[in-house]
Amino acid sequence: MEHIARFFFGVSGNVIALFLFLSPVVTFWRIIRKRSTEDFSGVPYNMTLLNCLLSAWYGLPFVSPNNILVSTINGTGSVIEAIYMVIFLIFAVDRRARLRMLGLLSIVASIFTTVVLVSLLALHGNARKVFCGLAATIFSICMYASPLSIMRLVIKTKSVEFMPFLLSLAVFLCGTSWFIYGLLGRDPFVIIPNGCGSFLGLVQLILYFIYRKNKGPAAPAGKGEDAAAADVEDAKKVAAAVELADATTKKAAADTVVGDSKIVTSQV
Repeated sequence: MEHIARFFFGVSGNVIALFLFLSPVVTFWRIIRKRSTEDFSGVPYNMTLLNCLLSAWYGLPFVSPNNILVSTINGTGSVIEAIYMVIFLIFAVDRRARLRMLGLLSIVASIFTTVVLVSLLALHGNARKVFCGLAATIFSICMYASPLSIMRLVIKTKSVEFMPFLLSLAVFLCGTSWFIYGLLGRDPFVIIPNGCGSFLGLVQLILYFIYRKNKGPAAPAGKGEDAAAADVEDAKKVAAAVELADATTKKAAADTVVGDSKIVTSQV
């Protein structure tokens, strides 16, 4: 019965994760339509690409046996993120933004290459599996810090304009699915990062219901019209914060690296 429950939560996590991978399509369609990346940040997509690459590597048979589902879902995520990166490079707002993006991609490639070489040349068996799992988990936890920025924006402007409800709900559901899955499998690598994701997703939902009636940027009480207009303009300029929210949600898919690994092994 426990195996069936774990499988159910693992599958539900995968389905939601796929949705999260595709959630930025609207953003990138806007970039293509306007032929400019505007104020959007490419950092979250680079981080998500790194997580997907590490997760896909972790799921390979010679790293973590019987985890083909890990390589499948995260391999798909890697391809999607790579497409996002190409679009971002093509429509970068200026040369400096393009060079910055190339620099970030170089860092991603360097970290991934280092993990691959160390795991192949210096580690074997369970040590290799633990090393790769830790690498993916560390970057997952780092990405969970992303919602802090968007939540701060919501509190400051008292507006949920830049925090879509469906994405916040998806973060909560996906994080909760993998958290329960980790508890059933007694796997701290699943429990810790997804527990953080579930909690932050819940906080986002609470903030959404508190400020749900205000879908536009609002100025703090007591400010004059000029200050209010300035706050509105500032809020618009932080549209890039939406990217951070997207990255957080997509991060839940990277967590499948440690979650999906149990789906198959638990049945072997």
